[in-house]
Amino acid sequence: MRILISGFEPFGGLSSNPTLELIERAKDFEMEGIEIFTIVLPVIYNQCVPPLLTEMERIEPDVVVCLGVAVGRSSINLERVGINIQDTAGEGKQGDNSGDRPVDREIVDEGPDGLFSTLPLRSILEALQSNNIPSTISNTAGTYICNTTMYSILYEINRLSLTTKAGFIHVPATPDMVVNSPKIPSMDIQTQTEALRLIVEELGKRYI
Repeated sequence: MRILISGFEPFGGLSSNPTLELIERAKDFEMEGIEIFTIVLPVIYNQCVPPLLTEMERIEPDVVVCLGVAVGRSSINLERVGINIQDTAGEGKQGDNSGDRPVDREIVDEGPDGLFSTLPLRSILEALQSNNIPSTISNTAGTYICNTTMYSILYEINRLSLTTKAGFIHVPATPDMVVNSPKIPSMDIQTQTEALRLIVEELGKRYI
């Protein structure tokens, strides 16, 4: 099984993004029958998806797992649905890393309102929770870059009639990101790494 895992560059004034370290650590996972590929994506609305599509075309993965950080969330969030909207009025008010600040802009003109993850969310959730990792199935990936990436990848997979399974997973901030904001929840990178390892293992059970 080939799995492509994406992360993002820092954004919004943050000096780090845990997904960068997670995809680096994922390169060291050794699992029989599983090849892991990784890619870092820009936090720019009109640039986040093309590199991922190019890499998908190159390696033809069986599964694509996109990772993003959601500061303020307290658990691993398995996103159920991406919606056809880009909007910085409610979140990401500073815009993307290029300064783009869309409001009520469709990702795909006249595209479906929403597209669902094709990852086995329930079995992944059970694997995480049985290993005492806080996790939940989330019904909102937001309206920022993470949602744009999720919706766009699912749209392209459907448009091209690919068999690739894909979805998006949000991770919390790490403690170093919120050291001056103790009321904001966090999760250490070791726990996040273990969560990602369990996710990859569960995908292997399904698709090898």
